[in-house]
Amino acid sequence: MYPLATPPMGIMYLAGYLRQQIKDVEIKLINQKVKNDRPEDLIKTIYEFAPEIVGLSSSTVFAALIPEITSKIKEVLPGSWVILGGPHASSVRKQALVECNGLDIVVPGEGEVALKQVVESYPDKNTLANISGLIWKDKSGEIIENPGPLPIEQELDNLPFPAYDLINVEDYWKLQSMTPIPPRRYLSLVTSRGCPYQCMWCHSIFGKKIRFSSPERIIEEINWLKNKYGVTEFEFLDDNFNFNRKRVFQFSDLVKSKNLKLKFSFPNAIRGDLVNEEEAEALCSMGTYMCSFALETGSPRMQKFTCKNLDIPKFLDGIAMMVKRGVYANGFCMMGFPTETEEELQMTIDVANNSMLHTASFFTVIPFPGTPIFEWLKNNRPEKLNNFNYMNIDFAGAKINLTDLPDEVLFNYQRKANWVFFLNPNRIYRLLRVYPKPLQLIRYFPIYLYRATKNLVVR
Repeated sequence: MYPLATPPMGIMYLAGYLRQQIKDVEIKLINQKVKNDRPEDLIKTIYEFAPEIVGLSSSTVFAALIPEITSKIKEVLPGSWVILGGPHASSVRKQALVECNGLDIVVPGEGEVALKQVVESYPDKNTLANISGLIWKDKSGEIIENPGPLPIEQELDNLPFPAYDLINVEDYWKLQSMTPIPPRRYLSLVTSRGCPYQCMWCHSIFGKKIRFSSPERIIEEINWLKNKYGVTEFEFLDDNFNFNRKRVFQFSDLVKSKNLKLKFSFPNAIRGDLVNEEEAEALCSMGTYMCSFALETGSPRMQKFTCKNLDIPKFLDGIAMMVKRGVYANGFCMMGFPTETEEELQMTIDVANNSMLHTASFFTVIPFPGTPIFEWLKNNRPEKLNNFNYMNIDFAGAKINLTDLPDEVLFNYQRKANWVFFLNPNRIYRLLRVYPKPLQLIRYFPIYLYRATKNLVVR
């Protein structure tokens, strides 16, 4: 199986914004997922570049590496400021400064405006007190959390394009992207930020108010990337691309009126219960060939408990509308929510198996710090959080059980889900018909076999 990596859009946006706002700033970007550098290799590269400010971004899955890295950066560049941003920083906030020697600043959320202000503050740490929402360590080592919200750019059209020149895009064409299709020539787009929904497992890095790039701006970026890199396929990484139906129609009309002849995938999922016939036609007629749909749970009670509040019948209709237009439909399911019963686990299996989805993943529910589910467990089932290691977690088979069921029951249902779903003859036939590269499906067989047979029982 190919390593999974997509262009680091968040960091590329930060770099593009700094270049726009600050004259003569020099930036180097390192993506360890692509380089596969050891920590000592990373430190050597940083030392040779000798930056005044080092910014790190990490998910919680890799956060155990951060203390070693920040300490060594401070050893070789004692005068530098070391900043942590991204999902983990936004989740644990000032705790990161407690755990990481050498770490100076945490940016808990959307970072463009705040990072610009940090760069302009260097080397006077006292001026960091003026940056709303910033968390930092003063010269005495005291941790300070500035009042107010982190400053953000409200109008996404004002942001410059991501700094694609800081990566080698061809490296990503050799790796598995979020779209479950073998490596190919593509580039990523992020055209909205924020999410109005309250799903209990989700972070809130960009806030609960959704903001959009305009259709005209998206077309401008697509044309720039198409001319510069010769790509005609793009994957949208938005959480809620179809939240604003009018924008979907406007964008689709622009793609067709300009005769752009593009291919689009939505691997991060669109909201299935918002899709109607007109929206499905708009998405498919502009070149959408793949789309993920997030069911999560087939239980109406669990939909309410988790605050996903998906209308399951409408969700299934939305999938069917896209599939009948030739779209390859992938699904996301989660198993193992607190209070979830055997009957509700079976509901998820039944809904997924009876849907028009071609493929699906049945993930283990993982309570990341800073999420509502983490707080619920702290208050109601604190023992479930004891000694859980997030490092290099396997989302499809994490050894954690948040239910009140025995481990063997939960994990047996998870294995059963994979067997029942993928060994459906009709589904196999439909998948072979719609999958863009059917002969390469064999590449994913080891993943299926692993998920369907892995002994997940703890203890």
